[in-house]
Amino acid sequence: MKTFVCIDDTDNLETRGTGELARQMIEELESMGLGQCSDITRHQLYFHPDIPYTSHNSAMCFIIEHRDPIFQSLKCFAEDFLLSNSAEGSDPGLCIAEISSIKDQLELMNYGFRAKKEILSKALAYETAFRLDIHLSEHGGTGGGVIGALAGVALRLSGNDGRFKGKIYFPIEGNTLRVGDILDNSNITKVQSLEGRILEAHQEVVLGEKVKAVLLNHQKVLLVYSMPHDKAGRQIWHTCTKQQLSVY
Repeated sequence: MKTFVCIDDTDNLETRGTGELARQMIEELESMGLGQCSDITRHQLYFHPDIPYTSHNSAMCFIIEHRDPIFQSLKCFAEDFLLSNSAEGSDPGLCIAEISSIKDQLELMNYGFRAKKEILSKALAYETAFRLDIHLSEHGGTGGGVIGALAGVALRLSGNDGRFKGKIYFPIEGNTLRVGDILDNSNITKVQSLEGRILEAHQEVVLGEKVKAVLLNHQKVLLVYSMPHDKAGRQIWHTCTKQQLSVY
């Protein structure tokens, strides 16, 4: 079984970010034996002056794979965790959704993509969650984080949104690596150009300062872009810049 967990708006400008809290949640959940957790994805939501956010207006989501029912234990843990660890002045929201119990996945995903381009309300978030049989709860402040928490689950479910939290490091030397070495030394599924071309194992990629992966077609993908050919006529590939990845 797979259960999605997303938190949003747990921090302030002086505290660690929501992504770090999500990472701590994963460590504690796995130590409790509730299941095996995925990597965290960061989902960028709508920027607008009427939307309160700390710095980036993004939600953090991960998936727990488990055999036995865990909802009640997970809910109690997550609620207590947010009450104990959310920053002063934050508006934390929590969303928990077991994938097999979501009544209309398309409706949920549509809500998520709306949250990337519209101002949505708490009322709509709660109405959507109730109708689709998804747990949604607030744990301090205005509780406005429920809007993003539901959106984060929706976008992770879509399989085509979000950057994976953290930089990628390879246990081999060099700032230029073969695609085959990248795949063999990480949990990246494929290396793909911005235009959708899948790179082959022998092709080389120049690594930028911050190597990050994105979620595409439910896979962890390293996106690259092409530079002018070198003197030998070879196409030169580089990992994408922060600006190029800002749309994910």
